[in-house]
Formats: sequence, structure tokens, C-alpha cells
Amino acid sequence: MPVARPEPQEPRVIAHVDMDCFYVQVEQRRNPALRGQPTAVVQYNDWKGGGLIAVSYEARGFGVKRSMRGDEAKRVCPGINLVQVPVARGKADLNLYRSAGSEVVAILASKGKCERASIDEVYLDLTDAAKEMLLQAPPDSPEEILIEAAKSNILGLPSDASEKEKIVRAWLCRPDADSEDKLLACGAIIVAQLRVRVLEETQFTCSAGIAHNKMLAKLVSGMHKPAQQTVVPSSSVQDFLASLPVKKMKQLGGKLGSSLQDDLGVETIGDLLSFTEEKLQEQYGVNTGTWLWKIARGISGEEVEDRLLPKSHGCGKTFPGPKALKNSASVKGWLDQLCEELSERIQSDLNQNKRIAQTLTLHARVSKENERDSVKKFPSKSCPLRYGTWKIQEDAMKLFESGLHDFLEYQNTGWSITSLSVTASKIFDIPSGTSSILRYVKGPSSASSPAIPDSSSVPEDPSLDNNVYVTPSNEEQCEPSTSEKEDGKKYSAISAKQCSANEAKRISKKFPEVKGTSSILKFLSRGQSALHEKRKSDGLICSHPGLESSLEASRAEEHNASAQGADRSSTNCGAEPSGSNAWMFNVEDIDPAVVEELPPEIRREIQGWIRPPKQPNTKRREAQVIKTDT
Repeated sequence: MPVARPEPQEPRVIAHVDMDCFYVQVEQRRNPALRGQPTAVVQYNDWKGGGLIAVSYEARGFGVKRSMRGDEAKRVCPGINLVQVPVARGKADLNLYRSAGSEVVAILASKGKCERASIDEVYLDLTDAAKEMLLQAPPDSPEEILIEAAKSNILGLPSDASEKEKIVRAWLCRPDADSEDKLLACGAIIVAQLRVRVLEETQFTCSAGIAHNKMLAKLVSGMHKPAQQTVVPSSSVQDFLASLPVKKMKQLGGKLGSSLQDDLGVETIGDLLSFTEEKLQEQYGVNTGTWLWKIARGISGEEVEDRLLPKSHGCGKTFPGPKALKNSASVKGWLDQLCEELSERIQSDLNQNKRIAQTLTLHARVSKENERDSVKKFPSKSCPLRYGTWKIQEDAMKLFESGLHDFLEYQNTGWSITSLSVTASKIFDIPSGTSSILRYVKGPSSASSPAIPDSSSVPEDPSLDNNVYVTPSNEEQCEPSTSEKEDGKKYSAISAKQCSANEAKRISKKFPEVKGTSSILKFLSRGQSALHEKRKSDGLICSHPGLESSLEASRAEEHNASAQGADRSSTNCGAEPSGSNAWMFNVEDIDPAVVEELPPEIRREIQGWIRPPKQPNTKRREAQVIKTDT
């Protein structure tokens, strides 16, 4: 249910920019011969000529609508050009349109906070840019107004077409206008400038709505398509909303809008003005009731998010009628293809934008055999996202099986799937100073590689697909401390003093050296050693002598093992060097499932921390010797 947000203290200037039949424009740019011709873009399937997903304004003049199929569109407009969307993995490939949309966003984002709402629409917060214009170069001469700005449609002005441009110019330059309208006038000029740039640099036209909030800007952006913009002054809000059908308002197109019509007899947004806030709260709850009361007055506190990139990545496929999936093998086949595309997109996002997704979600529309009108829906299922195509495929199939089990409720009945999709969400920027652990398991030459691997450095080995990001630091030489034997607790303590040659040989025999690799401890960040005494028995404690000194000490011990062997018994390897840094963690915090995803040499090392090698039972051996002697 919608929730009311606090209204901003100061007036804002918000624009909603919507591309005109965008998919058609992209195809017309690819093939200029289509310009000025009735054209439509159709889906990849060929059933009845394919579904129309975009229709040019020339085709609309013949009565072609987006709800039609290709065959019907040809009957209505025999000369229509039907262009099929690119196809990949048996479904529509929208990368061409996404890339074209990014060109537009790059231009629009130059003037203020920009929120990319979809492939072909953007919200802009132009408040700061409008204030700057009002201070430095306010519009004070009608003759100097940009032609595109003079073509604006301003709600509440006389609709005399012959005098429209003159009236608009005068409105944009009114010296007696209040501060809100002056800011709005500056915003209209800025949007006109941006739209001209978009046309010049991309060959695409777009329409826009300019108002004091997102709700109103969105409502009016499509009022005067194509290639026009509409402005909503505060004085015109009530008249505009008075006749606006309830279903046209965002979030009122479904059950809530139907309830307003059926239960309260509300047909237009203006009808809501007859209800008090308390009455609406009583009917729909405090939050939704307040939201309804505010939108009836054109009030919305929703802010423009500063986001140029999508909040999630999704890949889906529908299977209408006889194409419905009815067995696990067919589901797995399609899931594999969807997950392959999803993996490519999140990996591209990682390489280009340094963002990582954390959650994988599976959605499906399923019906039971002989229960087409079942109320129960297939439950969406989510899990932590593991990078790597085969891992995403494996997890998605497990999510489907879990959802199907819950949906069928132990019933042994048939089922059919008409829609299937996978989504990667909870996408966050990778913190600065982090990099993939893969950088450090490829040998010394990798030290100069970039912090985040680009597409050329993505490993081919499936076992290395799951990137783990750590902060690089100095190498460490560690061994179990004596406190591990004394405490008898469920935590281990490791302190790093230079280990003896015999100990180094013992470790090297148990964990064979892999050329070009090193201990994971080399790359983990550490806290301060001041916590050492307090947490000595509570965690793993490793101190480091520094990268170069550690390497030199290790080599020296290798070559002088026999000379130093006698000193090993008198060396307290568990002692903590004074003033050194320490890194600590709780062994129980290590997730065994995550350990299994690491490269083999690092996995063996960490498993050694979790399950330290058993000490030889010398007492039992001595007893056996005595028994033998007797």
C-alpha cells in the first residue's frame, strides 16, 4: 500500500522525461529509411505476427495500437513496417535499447540529480540548476527565450493556438511571478535545452513534464506527445486533478483504485476532496489514508533518487497457452538460459560500474492441473547470489524446486508454468580499496593488476567464478600459539612470530606449495594489537613483521634449518611482538559453505584453522613401548 512521505520545506523543480516510441526510434536510427514511415517493433515470437511493443506515430494515425498483434496491424495499415526485436537464447534481447537509453541518460544527468526509472524514462531534480539560472541569468526578455521552450504547454494558460508561443514567452519572463513559478520557468527552459541536446547528439526525440513533484511531472509528461513538454504551475494543480480518472494515478490502477470506485464512489482524483483525512484513514489505514488525502491536493514528498544505474537486473520469459512448461527438464533448460543472461549482465555491471549484487530471486506463474482459477500463487524464493553462471543456474533450480514443493502442498498433481524469471537485486557499490582475491592467487605479476578485474581478467575456471573481495595488506607467517592448548575453549589463537625452519617444513609437507600463490592472511586487514591481551583466548590473532622481512625470514629459515633446529625448543612462537598490529576473528564466524567456494590452497589453509591437526598421543605410544619391553 502507498505511504505518504514528508513534503519538502522548499519548492522543488522536478522533470519527468519520456522517450517517444523509443524502440521504434532506435530502429529508425539503425535504418533511416524507416523515418516518416508507419513502423512498429514486434516481439520475437511469430504467433499471429508477434506482439507489438512500440508503434510509431505515423502508424497510430492509421489506427494501429500497441495491444494488437502483427497480423492485425497489417490489416489496419497494409503499409506498416514490422521490425522484430533482436533475439538471444530464445527470448528478446534488449541490450540494443538499453545502450541507446544510456546515451540519453548521460546527457540528461548533466544538469542535476538523475533517476533512471526504466529503459526510456528518467526523473530529474533541477532545483539547484533552476536556482542558479534565476540568480545568474534569469529569463527577462521574451525574445531571448529558446524556441523549444516557447513551444511549452503550460497548464492554465489560454489555449489560443495562434498566440500560444507569444503567451508562453510572456509567462516564462513574468517579472511579477512568485518564486515558485519563476523556478518552474527556469526549469522549463533547462528541460528544453536538454531535449535539444538529446535530439542533436542521439537523433532521438523525447517529451517531458515539469512540476514541483514527481507525481505531477509523471502525469503530464505524456499529455502532449511527441517531442513536446508540459508545465504544471501550482495554481493549475487542482483544475488538472479534478477531472483526472482515478485509474490514471500511479498506484491506483489496481485493487486500491477499484476499491475507491466501488466503496466510495470515487471516479476522479477531484472526488477525493470531498472526504476528510480521518475518513480516508478509517477506510484504508493511517498511511494510505494520508497519502490519498495528499494526492487529491497534488502533494507528494517522493524524492528523486540520484541513480543512473538500475536497482536490479532481471531476465524473464513467458510461455503462453500450449507453450507452457510442464516438467522439470524443460524448466531447467529455460532457467539455464535465463541465468546465463543474468550472469553476463551482473558481471558486466561489476566490471564497468564496480557494483556487486547480493540476492538472487526466482519468480514464476504456475497453475495446477484442473485448477486454472486457483487462488494460491507460486511463492517467490530468494537466496544469496553466488557469482558464476553454473552457480546461479544451480541455485535458481533449487529455488524453483523449493517453491514448487510449497505450491503443490504435497499433492501429486500436474502443473504448468506460463511465466519464469530470475532477478539479481540488492546491488551495492564495492567499497574503495577492495579487490578480487583472484588478483592474489595468480602470482607476483598480478600485483600490478587493477583493483577490480575487468572482463578480460574474468577467470575461465568455474571454481574461481565466485569473487571474494578483500583489502590487500602485508604477508604474514603464523603458527598456532600455546594458548590454543591451554584454553580448552571453542576458539583458536594464532600469533605470528618468525616460525622455525622445521615448522615451515612441516607445513609445506602438509600443504604443498602452489606456485604463484600465498597465504590468505597476507591479504586480510588487521586491527590493533592493543586488543591482543583482551581477546587472546577469543579469536585468531596474527601479527605481521611486514612483507619483505617476512619473506626474507622465511627464506633464511629454509636454508638454515639444521642450524636453527636446536633453537626451536627455546623459541616461544606464541609470543606477541611488542607494538605489532593484530587481526582477529571468531572461528565460529567462518561459514563452511563459503570456505568451500575458495581456491583449493586457501581452502586447505582455512580448514586448518577451523580443525587444527591432532597432536600425537605420546602417552599411548609410551604405554605401548613399556608393554612391549615387559
